[in-house]
Order: sequence, then structure tokens, then C-alpha cells
Amino acid sequence: MSIFDWARPDNVQPEPITVGIWRELPEEFRRLVEVVNGAAVRCASPTGAHREAAHRLRTMLEAAAREHMAGDSSAYLDANEDVEVVLWEVPQAAIRRPDIALFDRVPADLRLLPARHLKIAVEVIAPSHVRTDRLAKMREYAAAGIPWYWLVSVSDTEVTAIETYGLDHSVGHYRLARLLKPQTAFAVDLPIRIQLDWDQLTELVL
Repeated sequence: MSIFDWARPDNVQPEPITVGIWRELPEEFRRLVEVVNGAAVRCASPTGAHREAAHRLRTMLEAAAREHMAGDSSAYLDANEDVEVVLWEVPQAAIRRPDIALFDRVPADLRLLPARHLKIAVEVIAPSHVRTDRLAKMREYAAAGIPWYWLVSVSDTEVTAIETYGLDHSVGHYRLARLLKPQTAFAVDLPIRIQLDWDQLTELVL
């Protein structure tokens, strides 16, 4: 059995996944998993509130990117959801899919985004994957050199907090920069100025 025949959720992985193999795997399979040191790890199934929070925050990051580029002709930024990010390739590949990413705009045919292009990786905390978001991904994104990491807490119907972490390169891990909550913080200035509209982060599920 080749790894391409194996790429179904009910099978056991026969060999480590490389970036080359990942490029050839079926889209429907790749959307179910991420890769941690060559091993496929099943992703959490997002709730409706999770998906809607990510979508609305992406819109705010896109608006911030456009405003930043209008004032800086050398900047070329984009924001998107479910971007496949290669954290590293050796000794074994790590490929994650942040809920939202702000990144240097790259050619449209570059399907796998190298981590060096990311400015912010954003994860909406999944109740079933709290340790993954707070520990595993935080370590991995720091090791990959992604300068900013946001953790977004969501209740059944609204975003309740956004934790912004900046990478301390001297020690190689993130430090809390700001804790943002409704009615208390409406903008952040790093890595670019991002305006938060908390009214748009409520009533996530009608």
C-alpha cells in the first residue's frame, strides 16, 4: 500500500509525511489533518461560532492590511483562513493550518506557505484542543519564528477575549503582549495597526 492509497481517515499511517507527499495528497484528506513531525494529526471539528469568529476576524485583518499598504507602498500583505503553513521540513515535516494568518502576499500558485512569510498566526481555541492551541502550537509557531501569535476565546455566541503574544527571540518563546477584551481594547499596533470592532464579534450564531 502506498501512502497515497493510505490517505484515508480509517487507515494507519505507513510512513512519515514529507512536504512532497503532502502536495500530492487528496484535498479532502488534507482538510482533516495537520502534520506534526511527519505524523498526521486529526484537526478539531470547528463549531459554528468558531468558524464565524475566524471569518469576522479575518475581515478585520484584511481591512488592516489594506490600510497599512495604503500608507506604505513597500508593504504587500494578505490575510486568509485555513492557510497551509510549512513550519519546517527537517528532520520531519510540520505543517499547520492556523484559523487565520496575516502574511506577506505570495504568488497564487504557492499552495504551501513557508512560515517565514507569516506576521500573525491566529487560533480560535477549540474546547477539545485547548492544550494543542495553548501549548503545542505555541511552541511550534515560536520555533518556526512566527513573530505574533493570537489566541481567541469564544463562548457559544461571542468572542470573549483575544490574547496577543509576541515572540521573544532572545529566549525563543512567546510573551503575552496584550489581553484584549470587549469594551476595553479596540486596536493593536503591532505588527500593523489592527482595529477591532467588538460589535462584529458578538451574535456569532443566530
